[in-house]
Amino acid sequence: MALPRVSMVQFLVQKGFLNEDQFKEAQLVQQQTKNPDLGKILVDLGMVGEREVLQARAQELGVGFADLDRVTIDASVINAVPERIAKNHNVIPVRKQDNTLWLAMANVNNLQAIDDVQIATGCRVQTVIAVPGAIEDAIHKYYTGGTSNGDAAKAGTTPKSSAGSTPAAAMAAGSSLADMRQAIAEAGVRRGREGEEDAEGDDEKLAEQAPIIRLANALIQQALSDRASDIHVEPQPKSVRVRYRIDGVLMEAMTIPKNLLAPLISLFKIMADMNIAERRLPQDGRIEVRHQGKEIDLRVSSIPTPFGEKIVMRILDKSGTQIGLGKLGFLEENQLKIEELVSQPNGMFLCTGPTGSGKTTTLYSILYMLNTIGVNILTAEDPIEYQLNGISQVQMNRKAGLTFATTLRSFLRQDPDIIMVGEIRDLETAEIGVESSLTGHLVLSTLHTNDAPSATLRLIDMGVEPYLVSAVLMGVLAQRLCRRIDNDHRESYEVKASELRRFGMPMEDSDKMVTLWRGVPHEDNRDTGYMGRTGVHELMVMNAEIAELIVRRAPLNDIKEAAKANGMKELREDGLTKVLLGQTDPQEVMRVVFTAGY
Repeated sequence: MALPRVSMVQFLVQKGFLNEDQFKEAQLVQQQTKNPDLGKILVDLGMVGEREVLQARAQELGVGFADLDRVTIDASVINAVPERIAKNHNVIPVRKQDNTLWLAMANVNNLQAIDDVQIATGCRVQTVIAVPGAIEDAIHKYYTGGTSNGDAAKAGTTPKSSAGSTPAAAMAAGSSLADMRQAIAEAGVRRGREGEEDAEGDDEKLAEQAPIIRLANALIQQALSDRASDIHVEPQPKSVRVRYRIDGVLMEAMTIPKNLLAPLISLFKIMADMNIAERRLPQDGRIEVRHQGKEIDLRVSSIPTPFGEKIVMRILDKSGTQIGLGKLGFLEENQLKIEELVSQPNGMFLCTGPTGSGKTTTLYSILYMLNTIGVNILTAEDPIEYQLNGISQVQMNRKAGLTFATTLRSFLRQDPDIIMVGEIRDLETAEIGVESSLTGHLVLSTLHTNDAPSATLRLIDMGVEPYLVSAVLMGVLAQRLCRRIDNDHRESYEVKASELRRFGMPMEDSDKMVTLWRGVPHEDNRDTGYMGRTGVHELMVMNAEIAELIVRRAPLNDIKEAAKANGMKELREDGLTKVLLGQTDPQEVMRVVFTAGY
């Protein structure tokens, strides 16, 4: 028998989930966006939770609503519908009586799902509405046996959060965009009822509540699914903007209501073991999560702003899946030169570039290649980004007095063969690194310079004697990371050779047409046309001429010309090669390589 019908808005108003002003605001947004789905608008605005909207929609359609978090489904009912059908259509049976099967689904107008279930079971299907995320959880619970914390622990996963779960458990669980929207709405409703001005203790209490936990979890899990390297939670005057850095470029993920900022920041601080009561000073912390069976580190940093605290989380995949010189986009000639240089028993090899250009990953890849049973490798890092078996890695702790310089002194008493220093920041560290090279050790490190030849002048400016720089330096690698064209969605086009002149394109025939490739925006690449990143490199190998110029403190241009005569390809030339190979496009190379005065 059909249930009595009540309009969605009428139901929400009667239940106290929606007031007249909110309804008018949602109607205005609907008129501006021409979106026919008022329920989705209410959820996106954070006025009403997805659960409440679906309850109201059930009343409007005259069907039942299934609260899957509160019901237990009999095994005989589950066995009636094959797992494949349940997962394909995101549906789950909840009750069976005689020849009638009640099927929970988010969209009761999904006739294909209803037909598939009826054919598979031979039953007449009665539809009921349920929250999509709850259906997904139920499918996991009943079809894959993830019903207990003990079972989950045996499988190496963490159980999904509930109202009584801890934030630590929640952060490791999977989540979807639907969960995120629902959590925002639920948290917004609950936060609204508690009032805007909460004490610190209230924020901590709210941070433990399930909607906020699910929201934080969803933000992190979505970032991991999108291959983001950083998560930015940025308070604005009237809202909170969330952005992900994907392939080196910040992209807006979503906007959440301002009243959720305090409990959300409090939850992240709890997870990162930071001081929840301190809101006036910057803080740092660390969160560990699991994603698709991998250990992920989140390096959390908070700073105070006029509109509230801003949180940035750096995502570090501890498994280091991209380690290996062959995976970093080196041209074969450069890779062979690097392998030859670092096979020397002593000397210094530097990797330079701005922050986020992949310097540390390159050094890790070199260590991965050199790591054999016959060598003792020590690293001083801040932070330790990848954990490599067989290598002794030391995390810097400046508060405790453990700096690069003090660590390097200790390393020399540890019988090392190879030393990696995360970054040469000062004269003391540089001098110890040079001394280590002179006394028979291979030293790898990074510097912040725009190109390879500039590294020599940077060391001299720090106070290292030019004759020492020329004596120990074997080579310098400058690099950048540019986005790769999505190979699955790309198209070719032609340009005149003259348009590539600034990249160092030979100009034998400036009118000659050159075939290039560009990415086609698609949902698979977030409408950017790019998928992943590759390196653009500039490798300077030392020789007698360059060493003499360094000792004479010659101008940078002289050193650069000597390096080019010795076979060095500039960053722009390496970028041009990768453009011609169809790996990236000219605009992307210009974005990462060309700077003022280049």
